[in-house]
Amino acid sequence: MAEPARMQDENVLTPSEALRLLEQRAQSAQNELASRTDAGEEVLHYLAENGATATRRAVAANPAASPKSNRLLADDDEDDVRLELARKIGRLFPGLLLAEKKHLRDLTIETLELLARDEEPRVRAMLAEEIKHLDCVPKHVVKDLAHDAEEIVATPIIEYSPLLSDADLIEIASTAHANAMLGAVARRKGLSGDVSAAVVATRDTKAVTILLANVDATIRKKTLDTIISQAAEIAEWHGPLVLRAELSPRVIRRIAAFVSSALVDVLASKHKLDDATRTHLARTLKERQRQDSKSEQEPANAARDVDAARRAGKLDDSFVAAAAEACQRETVACALSVLAKVDENIVRRILDSGSAKAVTALAWRAGLSMRIAFKLQSAVMRLKGHDLLPARGGVDFPLTDDEMRWHLGYFGVV
Repeated sequence: MAEPARMQDENVLTPSEALRLLEQRAQSAQNELASRTDAGEEVLHYLAENGATATRRAVAANPAASPKSNRLLADDDEDDVRLELARKIGRLFPGLLLAEKKHLRDLTIETLELLARDEEPRVRAMLAEEIKHLDCVPKHVVKDLAHDAEEIVATPIIEYSPLLSDADLIEIASTAHANAMLGAVARRKGLSGDVSAAVVATRDTKAVTILLANVDATIRKKTLDTIISQAAEIAEWHGPLVLRAELSPRVIRRIAAFVSSALVDVLASKHKLDDATRTHLARTLKERQRQDSKSEQEPANAARDVDAARRAGKLDDSFVAAAAEACQRETVACALSVLAKVDENIVRRILDSGSAKAVTALAWRAGLSMRIAFKLQSAVMRLKGHDLLPARGGVDFPLTDDEMRWHLGYFGVV
């Protein structure tokens, strides 16, 4: 008869087990209430003050929470709670501003300002994403987010906010510390001619590429001339440039002088041309196709010439200088590859990099003089002004051996 009694005792809760069960059920009830829009503002505020993290997070996401509760949660210690609040506040902000009592409207604005200054970038980024299209947000909040140091925060505001004026955008373009922010300016719908000019003035290749592809951007004649004057050396611009709608016959002829034969064909088919321009493009296309055919033979010819010079003991400064002056890029690349014992594809990457230090280091490794390194910068890479790296004392390499090894190491040369 003792067995049934023992089984009954095993089902009896101990005090600690009862408390644990009570806590679990209380927490479950709190979480459920925190998510309900009909729980009442006072209940939700109590949970915002006293609930566990999951409960407070649910209140932060609850659209029925009062401005007072939202303001309280803006100071919450948990990042995820503030993240949920930022996600919600942007969506509800226009409606929250309609509160009849001024102090409630002030609390809503204060909550927004606190989230915009939150120490956690994820919170600021969420807020920026949610308010990027709003025109009822305080402008100082928008400007602060647009100048945020974190790209994920600034770029949505820069690209979309209707509260940023042309003056604001020009300031952002001129002071942008990240390419993504400048690109966000270039992507904006309805971009004005003044802002487009500011983007081009930065000489940022990627941003100008984005600008050219932005069909809603106004690009004035003077700005377009500036782009075209640099475009021959920047292949990324060629495709979006030929597709611009505002090209005049004069501009079309200028572009045709440096783009590929395929893009010359696009110019001819996309734009309405007068007879003279059409004839000019047909002649240009024929010449470009001839050049393309010739260029296909250049790598083989370059390898043959370099090998002949090597066997004759003439693969030296004079040979590379002559090839550079004759714009024989393939011959230069092949010669540098042989002399420096570096893969030819890596040599081409260095020549395409725009880095004067890298090509100087490559010339040094190839056993060439600094005079040749400078000629490679100017004649082959087409660098100008401050982008050039001159010799030290007129003849010496301006970098130490370790510095040159470092620059080569960046390209995988050891």
